[in-house]
Amino acid sequence: MQTADVVIIGGGVIGASVAYHLAERGAGDCLIVEREERQGMGSTGAATGGVRAQFATEINILMSLYSIDFLSRFEEATGYDSGYEPRGYLFVATDEEQLAVLKKNYELQQSLGLRQAELITPAEIAARVPFLRVDDLTGGSFCQTDGFIKPLSVMRGFTRRAMERGARLWLGAEVYGIETELGRVTGVLTTRGRINTRVVVCCAGAWAAKVASMAGARVPITPLRRQLASVRAPEPLPAKLPMVIDLSNGFHFRPDGNAPNTNILLAWPDPHEEYGFKTEYDAGFTSKVLSRAEHRVPAWKNLELDTRLCRSGLYEMTPDHHAIICEAEEARGLFLVGGFSGHGVMHSPTAGRMAAEMILDGQATFLDAKPLSAERFKGEALPHETSLI
Repeated sequence: MQTADVVIIGGGVIGASVAYHLAERGAGDCLIVEREERQGMGSTGAATGGVRAQFATEINILMSLYSIDFLSRFEEATGYDSGYEPRGYLFVATDEEQLAVLKKNYELQQSLGLRQAELITPAEIAARVPFLRVDDLTGGSFCQTDGFIKPLSVMRGFTRRAMERGARLWLGAEVYGIETELGRVTGVLTTRGRINTRVVVCCAGAWAAKVASMAGARVPITPLRRQLASVRAPEPLPAKLPMVIDLSNGFHFRPDGNAPNTNILLAWPDPHEEYGFKTEYDAGFTSKVLSRAEHRVPAWKNLELDTRLCRSGLYEMTPDHHAIICEAEEARGLFLVGGFSGHGVMHSPTAGRMAAEMILDGQATFLDAKPLSAERFKGEALPHETSLI
């Protein structure tokens, strides 16, 4: 019979980070169980690769501050490269209400120690991104330490370092059951056999609710498709082009990390997208996102689609757009790490450390994890993250 001190279900960037942080604490007897034949086939591999601290709630800002600092010194910590590039995030507002939201977020960010964030005028926006339409803008916000990373590189770095410290990785192994006795985890059933364990970490992303239900736990995590269109740039891109987000409709763009010198990655959160496990790229999305691209950048007419690099992935949504990081009330020994609502890659360092401390110390000590407990959904008022793209 197989045994492990900790079984991590899901080998994406979150599961890899949990394994890394456990291994760094000396808890090397952990097993990552990944159903695909290789890592990164789920949301990690489809991510845009952005990191930012410009959020609207205290917990998300604090998670970003820790994570961005960690990712900036990722090679020192793990021996591998994260690809961190601080090109910045530029949010642009088209009316006074949007600008007021940015100002409110800015004040909270400053109070929590984010000194690099700044409010900027339309003229300053035009100076940063000369080809951007600014005649309808009221202002914006910019933070230089926001930027880009390589999600698969981060995932691999966490995994390899953890395995160097004794962690194991099963690929092509699917979990179909979590055994409990008297309300506590006792084992995991997989297509490669049963694993005897008293600690299970659910890092299954958009599939977290299904996995947690195997142990009788209820998790309000729902999958939502997000699509990315890669287009060939009509002319060479500026060397330090940031992520640009139009608050009027959520449209945003950045250099495509898979072809950074020639392609632009276009994204837009379609408000009519329905929840569900849809992972195919919808050709109808192209015209929608291209029209919004042309509105914000008039020079981007008749952009050529690069179908090789278009993709879609799943956000793992919670009702308040915040992660769930806690031990399940219904099954002791089952730890939930998911529901990041599009912020999983960027918050993976914080999430992994939180989970490791909960498992080894009984609670997260470096950052208060109470706002991320599943128990919050029993209350009436939830602190919604409004800065969602």
